[in-house]
Amino acid sequence: MELSTLFWEASLEELKSGYIQENDSFTCLLCGEKVEKGIVYPFEDRLYDAERYMRIHIEMAHGTVFDYLVGMDKKLTGITDHQKSLLRLFYQGKNDKEVQKELEIGSTSTIRHHRFALKEKERQAKTFLAMMELLKEKDEYAPAFLPVHKTAAMVDDRYNVTQEEQENILKKYYPDGTSAPLLKFPPKEKQRLVVLREIAQQLKDGHLYGERELNEFLKQFYEDYVMIRRYLIEYGFVDRKPDGSQYWVTK
Repeated sequence: MELSTLFWEASLEELKSGYIQENDSFTCLLCGEKVEKGIVYPFEDRLYDAERYMRIHIEMAHGTVFDYLVGMDKKLTGITDHQKSLLRLFYQGKNDKEVQKELEIGSTSTIRHHRFALKEKERQAKTFLAMMELLKEKDEYAPAFLPVHKTAAMVDDRYNVTQEEQENILKKYYPDGTSAPLLKFPPKEKQRLVVLREIAQQLKDGHLYGERELNEFLKQFYEDYVMIRRYLIEYGFVDRKPDGSQYWVTK
Protein backbone atom coordinates (compact mmCIF):
# COMPACT_ATOMS: atom_id res chain seq x y z
CA MET A 1 0.00 0.00 0.00
CA GLU A 2 1.27 3.49 -0.85
CA LEU A 3 2.75 5.44 2.06
CA SER A 4 0.27 8.32 1.75
CA THR A 5 -2.60 5.84 1.95
CA LEU A 6 -1.09 4.27 5.08
CA PHE A 7 -0.71 7.73 6.60
CA TRP A 8 -4.27 8.89 5.98
CA GLU A 9 -5.82 5.57 6.98
CA ALA A 10 -3.85 5.34 10.23
CA SER A 11 -5.71 5.68 13.53
CA LEU A 12 -5.21 8.69 15.78
CA GLU A 13 -3.01 6.67 18.11
CA GLU A 14 -0.91 5.44 15.18
CA LEU A 15 -0.48 9.00 13.89
CA LYS A 16 0.60 10.14 17.35
CA SER A 17 3.22 7.40 17.53
CA GLY A 18 4.34 7.96 13.94
CA TYR A 19 4.32 4.29 12.93
CA ILE A 20 2.01 1.35 12.34
CA GLN A 21 2.39 -2.31 13.24
CA GLU A 22 2.08 -4.83 10.42
CA ASN A 23 2.31 -8.61 10.45
CA ASP A 24 6.08 -8.87 10.34
CA SER A 25 7.29 -5.29 10.74
CA PHE A 26 6.76 -1.75 11.97
CA THR A 27 6.43 0.95 9.30
CA CYS A 28 7.24 4.63 9.80
CA LEU A 29 4.28 6.72 8.63
CA LEU A 30 6.55 9.70 8.03
CA CYS A 31 9.03 8.18 5.58
CA GLY A 32 8.13 4.52 4.97
CA GLU A 33 11.12 3.03 6.79
CA LYS A 34 10.42 -0.57 7.84
CA VAL A 35 11.83 -2.36 10.89
CA GLU A 36 11.47 -6.12 10.85
CA LYS A 37 10.10 -7.89 13.90
CA GLY A 38 12.14 -10.58 15.59
CA ILE A 39 15.46 -8.82 15.05
CA VAL A 40 17.55 -7.11 17.72
CA TYR A 41 18.91 -3.74 16.55
CA PRO A 42 22.09 -2.11 17.87
CA PHE A 43 22.21 1.61 18.60
CA GLU A 44 24.87 3.46 20.60
CA ASP A 45 26.23 0.30 22.23
CA ARG A 46 22.80 -0.95 23.26
CA LEU A 47 20.36 -3.48 21.78
CA TYR A 48 16.70 -2.77 21.08
CA ASP A 49 13.69 -4.73 19.93
CA ALA A 50 12.00 -3.70 16.66
CA GLU A 51 9.33 -1.42 18.12
CA ARG A 52 11.75 0.46 20.38
CA TYR A 53 14.16 0.81 17.49
CA MET A 54 11.37 2.28 15.33
CA ARG A 55 10.84 4.96 17.98
CA ILE A 56 14.57 5.66 17.89
CA HIS A 57 14.40 5.93 14.09
CA ILE A 58 11.62 8.50 14.30
CA GLU A 59 13.53 10.55 16.86
CA MET A 60 16.77 10.48 14.85
CA ALA A 61 15.23 10.98 11.39
CA HIS A 62 12.28 13.27 12.14
CA GLY A 63 12.83 14.81 15.58
CA THR A 64 9.32 14.43 16.96
CA VAL A 65 6.06 13.38 15.35
CA PHE A 66 4.61 16.70 16.52
CA ASP A 67 7.25 18.69 14.64
CA TYR A 68 6.62 16.66 11.50
CA LEU A 69 2.84 17.08 11.64
CA VAL A 70 2.89 20.77 12.47
CA GLY A 71 5.28 21.32 9.57
CA MET A 72 2.89 19.84 7.00
CA ASP A 73 1.14 22.06 4.46
CA LYS A 74 -1.61 24.15 6.05
CA LYS A 75 -4.10 22.78 3.52
CA LEU A 76 -3.51 19.37 5.11
CA THR A 77 -3.54 20.50 8.74
CA GLY A 78 -6.18 23.23 8.58
CA ILE A 79 -4.09 25.56 10.76
CA THR A 80 -2.51 28.89 9.87
CA ASP A 81 1.18 29.75 10.11
CA HIS A 82 0.40 31.87 13.18
CA GLN A 83 -1.34 28.94 14.87
CA LYS A 84 1.63 26.73 14.00
CA SER A 85 3.95 29.17 15.78
CA LEU A 86 1.72 29.11 18.85
CA LEU A 87 1.47 25.32 18.86
CA ARG A 88 5.25 24.93 18.61
CA LEU A 89 5.80 27.19 21.62
CA PHE A 90 3.05 25.50 23.64
CA TYR A 91 4.62 22.12 22.80
CA GLN A 92 7.95 23.41 24.10
CA GLY A 93 6.25 23.98 27.46
CA LYS A 94 6.37 27.77 27.40
CA ASN A 95 3.84 29.65 29.53
CA ASP A 96 1.58 32.43 28.26
CA LYS A 97 3.96 35.21 29.26
CA GLU A 98 6.91 33.52 27.52
CA VAL A 99 4.85 32.93 24.37
CA GLN A 100 3.63 36.53 24.33
CA LYS A 101 7.18 37.81 24.71
CA GLU A 102 8.61 35.57 21.99
CA LEU A 103 5.88 36.32 19.45
CA GLU A 104 5.58 39.98 20.51
CA ILE A 105 1.79 39.99 20.29
CA GLY A 106 -0.86 41.46 22.61
CA SER A 107 -0.73 40.37 26.21
CA THR A 108 -0.95 37.16 28.22
CA SER A 109 -4.74 37.37 27.93
CA THR A 110 -4.29 37.38 24.14
CA ILE A 111 -2.35 34.11 24.39
CA ARG A 112 -5.06 32.60 26.62
CA HIS A 113 -7.60 33.56 23.96
CA HIS A 114 -5.51 31.73 21.34
CA ARG A 115 -5.37 28.67 23.60
CA PHE A 116 -9.16 28.74 23.87
CA ALA A 117 -9.53 29.09 20.09
CA LEU A 118 -7.27 26.08 19.51
CA LYS A 119 -9.24 24.05 22.05
CA GLU A 120 -12.43 25.01 20.23
CA LYS A 121 -10.87 23.85 16.97
CA GLU A 122 -10.06 20.52 18.62
CA ARG A 123 -13.69 20.06 19.70
CA GLN A 124 -14.90 20.92 16.20
CA ALA A 125 -12.41 18.46 14.66
CA LYS A 126 -13.61 15.64 16.91
CA THR A 127 -17.24 16.31 16.03
CA PHE A 128 -16.51 16.53 12.31
CA LEU A 129 -14.42 13.34 12.41
CA ALA A 130 -17.25 11.47 14.15
CA MET A 131 -19.76 12.70 11.53
CA MET A 132 -17.50 11.61 8.66
CA GLU A 133 -17.01 8.17 10.22
CA LEU A 134 -20.77 7.76 10.54
CA LEU A 135 -21.25 9.02 6.99
CA LYS A 136 -19.01 6.25 5.65
CA GLU A 137 -21.56 3.72 6.89
CA LYS A 138 -24.41 5.34 4.93
CA ASP A 139 -23.01 7.11 1.85
CA GLU A 140 -22.88 4.27 -0.65
CA TYR A 141 -22.42 6.69 -3.56
CA ALA A 142 -19.29 8.40 -2.23
CA PRO A 143 -16.49 8.13 -4.83
CA ALA A 144 -13.10 6.76 -3.81
CA PHE A 145 -10.72 9.73 -3.95
CA LEU A 146 -6.99 9.29 -4.21
CA PRO A 147 -5.12 10.27 -1.04
CA VAL A 148 -3.12 13.50 -1.09
CA HIS A 149 0.58 12.73 -0.70
CA LYS A 150 1.97 14.14 2.55
CA THR A 151 4.64 16.21 0.86
CA ALA A 152 2.27 17.89 -1.60
CA ALA A 153 3.60 21.38 -2.29
CA MET A 154 0.18 22.80 -3.21
CA VAL A 155 -3.13 21.27 -2.20
CA ASP A 156 -6.03 22.46 -4.34
CA ASP A 157 -8.70 21.23 -6.76
CA ARG A 158 -6.16 19.33 -8.84
CA TYR A 159 -6.26 16.66 -6.10
CA ASN A 160 -9.97 16.14 -6.63
CA VAL A 161 -9.30 12.87 -8.46
CA THR A 162 -11.26 9.65 -8.07
CA GLN A 163 -9.78 6.22 -8.69
CA GLU A 164 -11.93 5.90 -11.81
CA GLU A 165 -10.62 9.22 -13.16
CA GLN A 166 -7.06 8.13 -12.46
CA GLU A 167 -7.52 4.92 -14.44
CA ASN A 168 -8.97 6.83 -17.41
CA ILE A 169 -6.15 9.38 -17.38
CA LEU A 170 -3.49 6.68 -17.23
CA LYS A 171 -5.10 4.80 -20.14
CA LYS A 172 -5.16 8.01 -22.18
CA TYR A 173 -1.53 9.00 -21.62
CA TYR A 174 -0.07 5.50 -21.27
CA PRO A 175 -1.86 3.59 -24.03
CA ASP A 176 0.88 0.95 -23.99
CA GLY A 177 1.01 0.63 -20.20
CA THR A 178 2.62 2.70 -17.46
CA SER A 179 6.06 1.20 -18.03
CA ALA A 180 6.05 2.57 -21.60
CA PRO A 181 6.77 6.19 -22.64
CA LEU A 182 4.09 8.86 -22.28
CA LEU A 183 2.01 9.56 -25.37
CA LYS A 184 2.38 13.26 -24.52
CA PHE A 185 2.68 15.37 -21.39
CA PRO A 186 -0.78 16.41 -20.11
CA PRO A 187 -1.81 20.05 -20.47
CA LYS A 188 -4.15 20.06 -17.45
CA GLU A 189 -3.06 20.15 -13.80
CA LYS A 190 -5.19 17.20 -12.66
CA GLN A 191 -3.91 15.02 -15.48
CA ARG A 192 -0.33 16.07 -14.74
CA LEU A 193 -0.76 15.12 -11.11
CA VAL A 194 -1.87 11.59 -12.02
CA VAL A 195 0.96 11.11 -14.52
CA LEU A 196 3.63 12.49 -12.18
CA ARG A 197 2.29 10.38 -9.34
CA GLU A 198 2.67 7.27 -11.49
CA ILE A 199 6.27 8.16 -12.40
CA ALA A 200 7.12 8.88 -8.75
CA GLN A 201 5.77 5.49 -7.70
CA GLN A 202 8.30 3.83 -9.99
CA LEU A 203 11.23 5.58 -8.31
CA LYS A 204 13.04 3.68 -5.55
CA ASP A 205 12.12 4.62 -1.99
CA GLY A 206 15.11 5.59 0.13
CA HIS A 207 17.47 5.75 -2.85
CA LEU A 208 19.63 8.81 -3.48
CA TYR A 209 19.71 9.55 -7.21
CA GLY A 210 22.51 11.48 -8.82
CA GLU A 211 21.29 13.98 -11.44
CA ARG A 212 22.52 11.85 -14.35
CA GLU A 213 20.97 8.69 -12.92
CA LEU A 214 17.62 10.40 -12.40
CA ASN A 215 17.72 11.89 -15.89
CA GLU A 216 18.37 8.47 -17.42
CA PHE A 217 15.44 7.02 -15.50
CA LEU A 218 13.06 9.81 -16.57
CA LYS A 219 14.08 9.58 -20.23
CA GLN A 220 12.22 6.30 -20.54
CA PHE A 221 8.96 8.11 -19.82
CA TYR A 222 9.36 11.33 -21.79
CA GLU A 223 11.99 12.96 -23.96
CA ASP A 224 11.86 16.25 -22.03
CA TYR A 225 13.15 14.67 -18.83
CA VAL A 226 14.23 18.04 -17.43
CA MET A 227 10.62 19.21 -17.47
CA ILE A 228 9.44 16.00 -15.80
CA ARG A 229 12.12 16.38 -13.11
CA ARG A 230 11.09 19.98 -12.49
CA TYR A 231 7.41 19.07 -12.13
CA LEU A 232 8.19 16.15 -9.80
CA ILE A 233 9.91 18.64 -7.49
CA GLU A 234 7.21 21.28 -7.93
CA TYR A 235 4.44 18.84 -7.01
CA GLY A 236 6.35 17.58 -3.97
CA PHE A 237 7.02 14.04 -5.22
CA VAL A 238 10.79 14.52 -5.30
CA ASP A 239 13.19 16.66 -3.29
CA ARG A 240 16.82 17.50 -3.90
CA LYS A 241 19.92 19.02 -2.39
CA PRO A 242 20.35 22.77 -3.08
CA ASP A 243 23.22 22.09 -5.48
CA GLY A 244 21.19 19.49 -7.41
CA SER A 245 23.73 16.74 -6.73
CA GLN A 246 21.21 14.31 -5.21
CA TYR A 247 17.50 13.65 -5.56
CA TRP A 248 15.14 11.40 -3.58
CA VAL A 249 11.48 10.38 -3.45
CA THR A 250 9.38 12.15 -0.83
CA LYS A 251 6.08 10.32 -1.39
